[in-house]
Amino acid sequence: MKVLVLYNLDPGWNVLEINDARKSGEAVFESLKEEGIETYIEELNDPYLGKLLDRYNPDNTIVFNLCETLSGIQHSESRVLEIIESMGFTYTGNMPEVIEMSYDKQKVKSILDSLGIRVPYGAVLAPEEASNWTLFPAIVKPSREHCSLTITEKSVVYDTDSLRHQIMLVNNELKQPALVEDFIDGREFHVSVWNNESPEILPPAEMDFSAFREARERLCTYDSKFLPGSDHYDKIETLIPAPLDEKLLKNLEEKVLTAWRGFGCLDYARFDFRLRDDKFYLLDINPNNDISIDTSFALAAEMTSYSYSRMVKRIAMMAAERHPVFGERLSLLRKEAS
Repeated sequence: MKVLVLYNLDPGWNVLEINDARKSGEAVFESLKEEGIETYIEELNDPYLGKLLDRYNPDNTIVFNLCETLSGIQHSESRVLEIIESMGFTYTGNMPEVIEMSYDKQKVKSILDSLGIRVPYGAVLAPEEASNWTLFPAIVKPSREHCSLTITEKSVVYDTDSLRHQIMLVNNELKQPALVEDFIDGREFHVSVWNNESPEILPPAEMDFSAFREARERLCTYDSKFLPGSDHYDKIETLIPAPLDEKLLKNLEEKVLTAWRGFGCLDYARFDFRLRDDKFYLLDINPNNDISIDTSFALAAEMTSYSYSRMVKRIAMMAAERHPVFGERLSLLRKEAS
């Protein structure tokens, strides 16, 4: 079995973002080699993914997919997967339909509500509709993004004028509608799940906001994820396992598995919750979440005795089980072992 580690760069990224993408790709590449797997790595920095994949044979190669966009084409993560699929490759992570659905925040909220999972009250609003909103504090988010783009302390608003300003910021900077939600000021948990036939919940991680006094400071901003040296990056601590009593933990796990199955997730995903008045609210679903070595996913896997290289290998093997050749071989090996 060969594995191709595929990641992307975009000309609009800054130097720090480019370095992080390369570092993450190289870490997966080196980890798979360390586990004895014949591994290759490719950096996609143009829209021509098919041309790059032509160098490899889908009959003996699995794509370890870390690619989030086709260069210069916004919201093309699902298109990446469609191209990989069309060329006959088996790949790690979730299907294009799941990825595409996860970007539509209003649709996500509607599906979660139908599954009986509590979500923050919210609506997509134009600037001229800001005066119709009366529930404060509120948070203003992009309606079709991940990675906390445009999320800062100013995203939490307490009055109509600030609300209108933040809606306009999202509209102008990201060229998309803004989602306004009830701001759930409470504890935040990131819960990672992997495996397929029997999904396994990794130890939940709590984002500890105790270094911050004001409600608007207690959130995971873009800086907290991508800007070393910023207050949110340096002062938000990750507690793994999260200090939860047995009743709350069981409640949280039930909601996570319901969401995982309801969305048809594969291989791995992360679910972000907030707890207010002993009630969990699901904020976001992140299929194909960041699995870099310092993320809550990798740290949670380490808590269950998975080194980073073993974690990466296990994800690759999940995909191998779906491969028309390798999947059959794995099945035969299991029968022989039993």
